[in-house]
Parts: sequence; structure tokens; C-alpha cells
Amino acid sequence: MNNSNPLIDIHLPLPFDRVRAEHVEPAIAELLGRAREELAALGAAEPAFDLMRRFDLFTEPLDRAMALVRHLESVATSPELRAAYNAVEPHVSEFHSRVLLDEPLWNALMRYAGTEEARALTGPRRRFLVRTVDEFRRHGATLDAAGKQRLAEIDVGLAELTTKFSEHVLDSTNEFELYITDEAGLAGLPDVARAAARESAAARGREGWRFTLHAPSLNPVLTYLDDAGVRERMWRALVTRGASGAHDNRPLLARILELRREKAHLLGYPHFADYALADRMAQNAARALEFVDQLRERTVSRFHAENAELLDFRRRISGDPAASLAPWDVAYYADKLRAERYEFDSEALRPYLPVERVVPGMFEIARRLFGVEIREEEGVPVWDASVKCYSIRDATGAVLGSFYADWFPRASKRGGAWMDAFITGHLADGRITEHVGTICGNLTPPLEDRPALLAHREVETIFHEFGHLLHHCLSKVELRSQAGTNVAWDFVELPSQIMENWCWEREALDLFARHYQTGEPLPAQLFERMRAARTFRAANAQMRQLGFAYLDLMLHTVYDPARDGDAVEYSRRTLERFSPVPLPPDYAMVAAFTHLFGNPVGYAAGYYSYKWAEVLEADAFTRFRREGIFNPETGAAFRDGILSRGDSEDPAQLYRAFMGRDADISALLERLGLLEPTAGGAGVEEPFTGDVVV
Repeated sequence: MNNSNPLIDIHLPLPFDRVRAEHVEPAIAELLGRAREELAALGAAEPAFDLMRRFDLFTEPLDRAMALVRHLESVATSPELRAAYNAVEPHVSEFHSRVLLDEPLWNALMRYAGTEEARALTGPRRRFLVRTVDEFRRHGATLDAAGKQRLAEIDVGLAELTTKFSEHVLDSTNEFELYITDEAGLAGLPDVARAAARESAAARGREGWRFTLHAPSLNPVLTYLDDAGVRERMWRALVTRGASGAHDNRPLLARILELRREKAHLLGYPHFADYALADRMAQNAARALEFVDQLRERTVSRFHAENAELLDFRRRISGDPAASLAPWDVAYYADKLRAERYEFDSEALRPYLPVERVVPGMFEIARRLFGVEIREEEGVPVWDASVKCYSIRDATGAVLGSFYADWFPRASKRGGAWMDAFITGHLADGRITEHVGTICGNLTPPLEDRPALLAHREVETIFHEFGHLLHHCLSKVELRSQAGTNVAWDFVELPSQIMENWCWEREALDLFARHYQTGEPLPAQLFERMRAARTFRAANAQMRQLGFAYLDLMLHTVYDPARDGDAVEYSRRTLERFSPVPLPPDYAMVAAFTHLFGNPVGYAAGYYSYKWAEVLEADAFTRFRREGIFNPETGAAFRDGILSRGDSEDPAQLYRAFMGRDADISALLERLGLLEPTAGGAGVEEPFTGDVVV
């Protein structure tokens, strides 16, 4: 054993301060060797449940090391680390593909499945065996030798292509910067955004104000800046990332889709979507499409009405009856219409949402709901000085898990927000071992003269990722493969999205929404205006998500490059049906759509999951509203029935146990202001016709 290599034998605290690029290849080579030896031993194991336990855990050391390397490449990348990660990723991907194609292991599993012990299994153990056998079949265990070889080649190819796709997006995002040197050009931009742009320019040794494609810089420009020319430059740069030059993702995208189609056909599926959805709540693409269409039909008339209202507003305030709206105008004029209609400026919320109050307030909400205490842990190695580490403890003080929080953008960090798992706990020596994860964002950073003041949407983002983190850290199941977020992809967003609801409740906001200078709570009038404006252009927001979901399903079902042409142009035509305005010919958003193409599977054929889970969480939150948003009994029911159970039971059954019925789509429609009233004035309860019965 190479004790000097921190990736070989990973324990707590995680060695983020010691991992270097040169550690990656030798560590992964050694851990792959150990895993191959254990794989061979599993194929010769006795047919008993111990085989299943060993199978559940045998890749854990390799998984831990790859999780750390993958994470560091996402948040603190360097040319050396990127090269090392790219060197090992194909080998790890090939190994994982080979595991599910390993004939001795498959035969051992089948021998065990035929025993009396296996037939007598119940509950989570029975579910694990059945789903493991199904997973082997679905991933090619019954293919002939040539088929297995080709499948392994496809999996390696997808790992390499999707990694390169993500790198191109990061590089093309970081490549863009725009400077404004005349302060008159900042008209309309809020003070916080101005100050951040000033500091960004100064950090580069430049005069003026610097703007980038990272959300805290981009969004204020598109929403508030009066200069339409600058808005256009920023918007066009955003939607053409990864579509040209050295970072051109077009050929990668085409090849990813081609390999996914080939993989599905090789495994006996008509298309990749049916392959990807076979183990999810929706079960197949037709059902997912039916669900998307159901929501679209309930949204489209209001969508058109909202866009007609916005165009009329644009023409009225300009005095030009022939004025039109370009894509870079929509957020700008929508904000002005919202301000006029509700006398509400979302920027007015920022002073009341400093991150150093929001985060402790979020932790207090978790304490009240789920009975856990979250403490900051000092002296823990981290990858950047701004990162903090926390422990999660139960009422006795026992540690359930720990996590790292990395909130602010850096040039070495990819965009977006996410939660990831480093260590997934399981039953050992009569107790559940500790879970370890992380939550990352790219939020508005602090400035020299003020703390990080967040937009309300950024607060929702924090709560969302924290919901994923709780799902991971509060898991309490025997088997690692069933723990935490290892659930059906269209169920995984329920714990995250439901947490966003507390960002809209007065009782919850009072725990953290206080002015960063005076400590004054959020004024009642501002809160009421915020609530009133919540459904403003809600149909547009929903249609945007439905458009992404529909495009995703189309690309992975019926899209044919020979018939439909270039995937980027096909995507533009498809998304234009869901856009409030026509899209220009160079619109190439899909070339930077890492949800779909930054992972061999990821959200591919699964983007509908966000809306599917939103139906679940909107409905589930009605129980909290009815019984009290801080009712500890309700919180305990959600923790014990959803958060702690992982994939130990059918998610549809877990949902029914919590709610006492299947989901009702009307809760989401009502929240969005899209529920049509009956003649008597009450909304119609509408069963979720893409119901959650598996």
C-alpha cells in the first residue's frame, strides 16, 4: 500500500488539502486492481446474502477516490488535474461497465436467486436482489461476447465524450468577458451588481466594470441594464457557448446521441429514453411525454396571454405600436411590468437576505422539522478558503453525517448549483456509518463593503441543494446502493424541491430574512408584494421547463439526424415552440446543456423529472400547510417515510404512505395560478394521470 497517496485509503477528515494531480493515476490504478480482484472473488462466492452485501460494497474505495477527484476537477480545476482525471475516467467507466457484464458474477447472482434463502427474502433485501438482477439484465448481462464487448466500448466512449462536453462548456463560459468603461453605460443596473462588476474588473487590473456569463454577473444585466446592445451581447454569448471554435460541442453532441441510440438498440430498447426510464417512476418515454403534454395543455393558453400582455406593455411604455420583443428584452421588460403591476422590485429583497443569516436560518428550519442540529466544524481540510464544513447530529449529539458548503463562483469552478456525495453510509457493526456530501453554488459573492446579499431565487437554490443533502445525510438503510439519493431519478427531486416552499412562508422567513445593517425583519408590505408577484409569468416559467423536458425526450426518442438535420438546429426549432419570442438562427443553447450531455446518463431522457417531482412536492407540501409548516410530527413523518428510506421501498409506496393517496396535480396548478375554478369558485381536484404507481 502506498501510504503517501491520500486517495488510496480515504478516511475522515477527507484529505482535500493533500490531493494533488500526480496522486490520481497511481491511486486509481491500484484501486482498480483491488476491485478487479474482488470482482473475481465475487464470481466464486457461495450463494448466500453475504454475496449481495459484498457486491454492494466492493467498489466503495474506488468510488470514494473518484468522487473526490471528480469534485476537485469541478471546483478547483487545473490543467494538470483535468489531464489526470481524463486519463483515469475511461478506465473506471470501462470497469463499471464490465461489472454488469461479468459472466461469473452474473452466474453467482443467478445461483443465489434460485436458493430458498433468496426466495424467502422480504422488504429492502428482496427489493435489492430483484433490482440488481434487473439491472444486470438491462445492462447487457445476457448479451453474447461480441455484444458485451461493444457495450463496454460504448460506455467508455460516452464517458470520454461527456467529460469533454462539460470541459468545453466551462472553458467557453470562462472565455467570455465584457468591460464597460463609461458609468453611463450602467444605467438601470442595481448597486450590488455594479459593485461586484467593479471589483471583478479591479481583480483583473482593469478600469471600469467587468461582466461574465456566471449567473451573479449575467442575470442582473439581462434583467435590469437599460442598454439593449449590451444585453444582446451577453445573451448571444450565453446561448452560443460550446457551439464554435476550439470549444465546439456540435460533433460531441451528435456522437453522444448516436452512441446512446446504439446502446439502447443493443440492449433491446426502441430508443434511449425507454432504456433510461425503465427503472424510474414514469417507466417509459410514452408516459413521460404524456405527462409533459398534460402540463403543457394546462399552461399554453396562459402562456400566450402572458406574452401578449408583455408585448402590449412594451409598446405602451415605448409609444411605438410596432415595437417587438427580442429574447434579450424579455426579462428586462418583464421586470418592469412586474414592478408596475405589483409595485415590487425583487432587488429590494437582497438587503434582507445576507448569506450569513440565510444559511443558519435554513439550518434552524431543519432542526425544527427533522430534529437535527447542524454545527460548523473548524480545522477541517477544504479545497478553498471560502468553503465551510458542517456536521449533522441527532438529538443525542451523535453524528449522522457531514457536508461541505461552497457557495461562490471562481474561474476554476464550473457553473450552476449541485449536491454531490463523497461517502454514502450503510449498516456496519449494528449502526449506520457516517454520510459525507457537499453542496455547491455560484451565488452573488460578498464585496469589500458588504456581505453576500442574495436574490430570493438564490435562496431557493440554497434550500433546494440542502434538500438533496438532507436526503443523503439522513438516510438510514442497510445497503449502500439503496441509501440517500440513490433513488428513481424522477423521485430524487422531491426532497430538494419541497424545501423551496419554506422560502415563501412568513414564519420561516422570520428566522433569517433580516436587514444586513439594521437587523430589521422583512417588512410586511414587501413580503405581501413578493407573495402577490409569485405567479407573475408563471406559465412562461413552466413552459420553459416543459420545453427542455420535451426537447430531451424528442432527442432521445424520435430525432433522426438523416431526417431532422443538425441536432442544434433541431433543438432550436423544438424550443421555439416553448419560447415567448422567436429565437435567432444561431441559438445553440443545447450545445451547453450539461444536464443532458455532461454525463453518460445524468438527466438524459429525464429532464421531465423536475416537473414530475414538482407535482409530488407541491402536493406533499399541502400536508405541511394543513398541519403546520414547523409541525415536528409532520417533519418526522417526512424524515422517517421519505428522507431516511432511500430506495429501500418503491417510491410510489413511500409517497402514498406519507400522503395517504397518490399525487394530485392540482396543488401545483394552484400554486402557479393555473388552476381553473369551477362554477362554484373552487378548484377541481385532478389526479396525476401520469400517476406515480410503478
